[in-house]
Parts: sequence; structure tokens; C-alpha cells
Amino acid sequence: MFPRGVTALLAPGQGSQSPGMLTPWLELEGAGERIDRWSERAGLDLRHLGTEGDAAEIQDTAVTQPLIVALSLLAFDAAEREGVLPADSPVAGHSVGELAAAAIAGVIEADDAVALAAVRGAKMAKACALEDTSMAAVMLGDPEDVVGWLTEHGLEAANRNGAGQIVASGSAEAIAAIVAEPLEGTKVRELGVAGAFHTHYMAPAREALDAYAASIPTSDPTRPLLSNADGQVVAGGAEYLARLVRQVTSPVRWDLTMETLAKLGATSTVELAPAGTLTGLVKRQLKGTVTRTVALKTPADLAKLASLNSEEDLS
Repeated sequence: MFPRGVTALLAPGQGSQSPGMLTPWLELEGAGERIDRWSERAGLDLRHLGTEGDAAEIQDTAVTQPLIVALSLLAFDAAEREGVLPADSPVAGHSVGELAAAAIAGVIEADDAVALAAVRGAKMAKACALEDTSMAAVMLGDPEDVVGWLTEHGLEAANRNGAGQIVASGSAEAIAAIVAEPLEGTKVRELGVAGAFHTHYMAPAREALDAYAASIPTSDPTRPLLSNADGQVVAGGAEYLARLVRQVTSPVRWDLTMETLAKLGATSTVELAPAGTLTGLVKRQLKGTVTRTVALKTPADLAKLASLNSEEDLS
């Protein structure tokens, strides 16, 4: 058999949702019971939202975040049952995906991860309503030039995603200005989000999240667990949870996270549902390093996990 490299697990963040995304996963053994339990913890009908909720309904930050975390955890359970995922696979989540990653690494319980995502989403949605803010994707351009340009406009680089993508965050007026007059050599597209995530505008949410997180027990990670703060592996469970809280007002450094995955020897990735976005970034940024990718969009994609031990280049 072809020698196995390192397989990294990726948990997606907000923006990866789509109507009906939960439906096929509910057919798996035990999935319905877990969703009903998580619905109770989240104070939301996740079953309805993930199967019948329309695009507008599931775009609500208060809904999207716990729904994505719940689905990622269902997908991980299903993938683990396939018996091909190494127990020592590193795991990284993007933004709210870090909560799913924390549960996968054993830092917090899955039930607590979904409940924490619900609190996070609700408090961030409430913070977004305080001021008129927005976000925009800036494509292409030199990353440092883009960051400097955003600073000149009073904006923050909330997500440095690598692969030529930086997400600007700040006042709606400033976002409108860069959309109207992009930096030369870039393309700018405003995003349909509730407000300026990962900036000081989210300070009220961070305070509330910090208070809630204090009641959640933690354990040290059982597998390499990467942090969005700097892309590094975090050894302590309490430290990782503290980083999760701070991340609400801090930039997401997915570019550094992918660099660390490469340093850890990752040659393949499995993106948990609702998958696609992170796989695309990995394919562009780590081309030639990661040669096999699996995006678990539906349970049918579980069959693709066999490719992790294949010589075929699937990137």
C-alpha cells in the first residue's frame, strides 16, 4: 500500500451553509438523536433549520454558527466510523469551525461545542445590530499591500485566508468605499454578513462569551490542534478555549494555519460538512504539497475517504 502521509481534518466556518444541508446526514445512525439533543442545548430547532430553513433563515448569524458546528460534528462521527482516519490527524477549524475542531480534539464535549456556538452566534448577531458594519472579500494583490490599504481606509483584515484572499471588516461606509474603488490589481466583493466579525465591534460578544465559557470544562487536546490566532499547535485545552473567546475580536489567520499544516507534513485533507470552501483554499495555497482532498458535502462523499491511501493525485 502507498505510504500514508499526514491527513488533516478541516472544520468550515460561517458562509459555507446552504439550504437543506443537514437532510442527508439525518439518515445516518444516531444522527437524529444527536441533532435533537443539540437543538435543546442551543435553544434552536436545528432539525428544521438544517432541512427546511431557506437561505435567508440560515444566514442569520445566530442560526448559522450552531448549525454549521453541529453538521461538522455529525460528519466527523460518520467519517470516523469509516475507520480510515488516523487518531493522530491534526485538526483545524476556520472561525466558528474552531469550536467543532475543539470537540474533535477532545478539548470540550460535542454538546458544549454546539451550545457555545449558539451563544457565540446570538451574541455576535446582537453586537452587529449596534452599529452599521459590513465585510468584503478582497481578491488578488500583494497581501501586505492589501492590509496596508485597508488600514488607510480604517478597516481591518479580519480573515487572512491565503490563496489570494483577504476579508476586510469594519464600518459599512468604509466597505462601500473600497468596493467602489478597489486597490489596483484587486477585486472587491461585499459579503452578505450581519456585520464586522473579528474586529473590536464584536467586543460585547467577546465579554458575554468569556462569561459563558468559564463554565465549560476542558481537557488537553488528544491530537494536534491548530489555532486561528497564529496557526500554531496549542497543547493546552484551557488555553485553546481562551483563544476561541479572544478570536471573536481578532483576525483569522487561515494563511498561517495552512502553513503549519504543510510543516506538519499534511499530504491530504478531509473537510467536514458543509464542505467546499476550505478545500478550495488548500488546493490553491498548498498545491503540490496536499495531493489528496476530500470534501464531505453529503454522506455519499464518505466513500471518497478510501482515496486517502491511494497514489492518485486528487488535488
